[in-house]
Amino acid sequence: MEGRPKLHYPNGRGRMESIRWALAAAGVEFDEEFLETKEQLQKLQNDKHLLFQQVPMVEIDGMKLVQTRSILHYIAEKHHLFGNNLKEKTLIDMYVEGILDLLEMIIMHPFLKPDDQQKEVVSMTEKAVVRYFPVFEKILRDHGQTFLVGNQLSLADVILLQTILALEEKVPDILSAFPHLQEFSVKISNVPTIKRFLEPGSKKKPPPDDIYVRSVYAIFAP
Repeated sequence: MEGRPKLHYPNGRGRMESIRWALAAAGVEFDEEFLETKEQLQKLQNDKHLLFQQVPMVEIDGMKLVQTRSILHYIAEKHHLFGNNLKEKTLIDMYVEGILDLLEMIIMHPFLKPDDQQKEVVSMTEKAVVRYFPVFEKILRDHGQTFLVGNQLSLADVILLQTILALEEKVPDILSAFPHLQEFSVKISNVPTIKRFLEPGSKKKPPPDDIYVRSVYAIFAP
């Protein structure tokens, strides 16, 4: 019997949160070993568990995987979240890459200086509503399906919903001009595995606060 995946990262969202979302959407139970000290990180590095000396790191199927996108690809491929053919896989990959560009701004936001944080909210909102959301609104409108690619849940749906919900925490009406994305958000949120992940008590992490930011600096600062 395969052991459960084990995730190595601080106790917060960061770049591990997309991996948590993907595993949860696939219905995979996982364990977490939270990094709380610089010494824990150094031990992983010294024991040669981190290929490029960085986390996220996921122990899965006898491997120690690093690099967020590679981990997401492995989970998606293994658990049928990567389409049914090469064309669908390429579309999913392309959509995910675009969404992750936007999500990176959200990930880095709490680490900005306080004076810069509100400016960045304005900037990420503008990019979302001008560059990214119109693309996905058109995709959903044109093909009339619930999901972005084909007619089944994919990694693209999962990461898009994650990003929408994270942005709504900062700008609650950010989808006001995108009716198809509003409908998408409701429907994907009600996929049974995702619905469970969104319920209180799941391993979904809360918005990053000052305690999380300080802990990250304590672990990773030179």
